[in-house]
Amino acid sequence: MQQQKKEKGERYLSVGQGNRIRPQSLPITISRRTSREGMGKRKSAAKPPPKKRMDKLDTVFCCPFCNHGTSVECRIDMKNLIGEASCAICQESFSTTITALSEPIDVYSEWIDECERVNRAEDDNDD
Repeated sequence: MQQQKKEKGERYLSVGQGNRIRPQSLPITISRRTSREGMGKRKSAAKPPPKKRMDKLDTVFCCPFCNHGTSVECRIDMKNLIGEASCAICQESFSTTITALSEPIDVYSEWIDECERVNRAEDDNDD
């Protein structure tokens, strides 16, 4: 009376009192899970989205004196910490001290602010 039993994915023949023999003639079958859900694998972490690039700031602006667009060019001298804005049409220029974080838009903004301060001071003197 021989019986076939499956244990741990292999076939055995039962012989007598608990003695098990694996005959060479029987194929060994091992079941493996092929799905990704099984076997306790960790889920891979999702890649973070790519960082958005900052748009480049302008270095050419409109002149406050002649109102010519794109005629004011700002140059920054980091070695001497001086920023200069000058108009190519009317030859007006403005220089100011800068920091390591200054950009050309900062030099142009200081020039516009200085023009407004001078205009306000002249208006106050006329009254």
